[in-house]
Amino acid sequence: MGDPELQTAAEVRAALAAASDPARASGAAAFFKTGPGGYAERDVFLGVTVPATRAIVRRSSALPPADVAELVASPIHEERLAGLLVMVERFRRAGRVRTRDDAVRAAEHERYLDAVRAGHVDNWDLVDATAEYLLGEVVFPAAPVAEVVPPIVGELVTSDSIWPRRVAVISTFAAIKAGDPRPMLALAERLLDDPEPLLHKAVGWMLREVGKRVDRSVLTGFLDGHAARMPRTMLSYATEHLDPAERARYRAMR
Repeated sequence: MGDPELQTAAEVRAALAAASDPARASGAAAFFKTGPGGYAERDVFLGVTVPATRAIVRRSSALPPADVAELVASPIHEERLAGLLVMVERFRRAGRVRTRDDAVRAAEHERYLDAVRAGHVDNWDLVDATAEYLLGEVVFPAAPVAEVVPPIVGELVTSDSIWPRRVAVISTFAAIKAGDPRPMLALAERLLDDPEPLLHKAVGWMLREVGKRVDRSVLTGFLDGHAARMPRTMLSYATEHLDPAERARYRAMR
């Protein structure tokens, strides 16, 4: 007999607390830069592994939307992650061919945008686990469309906060997987002068995926035109899977 289903936010919080580890929490706080001046300053960690969090999420399918929203707004990192992953799971389950429910997908998409705008999707792991699905799969359909950068992505990428900008970037993974590199290339060009290293990493990662999943020549064409201006970290991530000589040539252009 498996573990019982979790019916409320309080039950999810109790399950996360039971899986917590103070030593791991201390390590996570340092890794995620929660100290003064860090990008996750004042974030609170319980020390729950991602696999353990996902196992708890699998038991939370019946959680009411208000309870999910309560978790997403929590000051505790793993509680926010659990709430967001419940949203992802519902969104993806509603996208299956035999059980497709576009109303559920639209509702989770809107709740996600509310969470992003409220500042609850506020660390790179939270963004990277959610943006491709809860934003990207909605605004970047399987067939490329004329509107390269949808209005909501344009709104997020101009935010003063790093996290909506990263949401915008990672959302393009859905377009890349559908064979359309244009949204990523458009955002990458806009973000060449962004001051945040975590954005440089995200943009470089997505550019690398363009080269791997769509067309290597599309990546190298972008690099030919922009490598000289690209931040070092962005260029390093983007060229990671090129051969050593080509990688060195692009890095020498800076």
